[in-house]
Amino acid sequence: MSDRYIYRGTKRLRCGYTTGSCAAGAAKAAAKMLLSGITVESIDIVTPSGQDLKLYVIQQNLCANYASCAVVKDGGDDPDVTNGIAIFAEVSKMENDIEILGGEGIGIVTKAGLDQPVGEAAINSVPRKMIASAVNDIANAYNYNGGFRIIISAPMGKEIAKKTFNPRMGIVDGISIIGTTGVVEPMSNSAIIETIRTEANIRKASGYKNILFNLGNYSEDFIKLRAEKLASRAVVCSNFIGDAIDIGASLGFKGILIIGHIGKLIKLGSGIMNTHSSYADGRMETLMACGTLAKTDNDILSQLAECVTVDAALDILYKYNAAEQVLAVLAKRVEYYLRARVKDEAEIGAVIFSNKHELILKTKTADNLIKKISEE
Repeated sequence: MSDRYIYRGTKRLRCGYTTGSCAAGAAKAAAKMLLSGITVESIDIVTPSGQDLKLYVIQQNLCANYASCAVVKDGGDDPDVTNGIAIFAEVSKMENDIEILGGEGIGIVTKAGLDQPVGEAAINSVPRKMIASAVNDIANAYNYNGGFRIIISAPMGKEIAKKTFNPRMGIVDGISIIGTTGVVEPMSNSAIIETIRTEANIRKASGYKNILFNLGNYSEDFIKLRAEKLASRAVVCSNFIGDAIDIGASLGFKGILIIGHIGKLIKLGSGIMNTHSSYADGRMETLMACGTLAKTDNDILSQLAECVTVDAALDILYKYNAAEQVLAVLAKRVEYYLRARVKDEAEIGAVIFSNKHELILKTKTADNLIKKISEE
């Protein structure tokens, strides 16, 4: 169990450790049992972030030619679907080198652009380094000059993987062994952003020059109804629009298109690039600013301040025939802030919709980007 805590707002939350730390700990313990001939109850590792972890070992099995054991994943206070599953390592001797393989419940990579090549086990680079370093420590401690074959497995992995992004990203038949720091921070945004980056990498490796981001279920449904062919091209960025744009630009995409509901994307009209309510709201303020620039009557604008949802505010604007002018200003402001974020490194645009009002609002470049994405 990790004894590290962090604060999210006013909440004190316990950190956990990654599947990569579990795999490294299990491999280190199994290697120690193999070379010492004695079972172990716990093992110490140092994570890439420099944190010391004491991991408890279960299901020890010591045989003549190999040793195996498991470490149970502890996600701390993070709502992690892999929390509580056992990550096993089976270690046997080789003449030299270290070979790390995936066993039962570890996914297989089927798409280019992921951390590992197609056909390899989904054990990412940092966990592989952690595993190799851990068993090398044991080899040095016991003056062993040979190599190790290490098989990482997760018997519950195939079932658990159905609840993860793995099937969408082209990792089949199991979970991934992941983690860059070795530590899980509760409700960490970094894991979501890395998922966006991974999916964007897959699109890049597939040869696409333009990328389409959507914000989630509403956006996906909107795309499927109007351009089903594009649905499989979209990468879900959730609230992390600014990060998604940065990722798209850094990977060298020539065009970036964002599709989302006006309830979220209206915030782009004020330059708000993380649309989660905990970061900023500003929906009505943005709409009122657009209304002021569109010379909308103050009596109408004052009614917007009392609205809870953007759709409710649009009801008022449509009632007074003011929606078209206000939304035209909004589209220009959204385009301005998107271009400011991407800094001319890519063509960028947005499609903003409202199902209630059958609204489809586009920035100037949106149609051209839709055409380019459709033709790829």
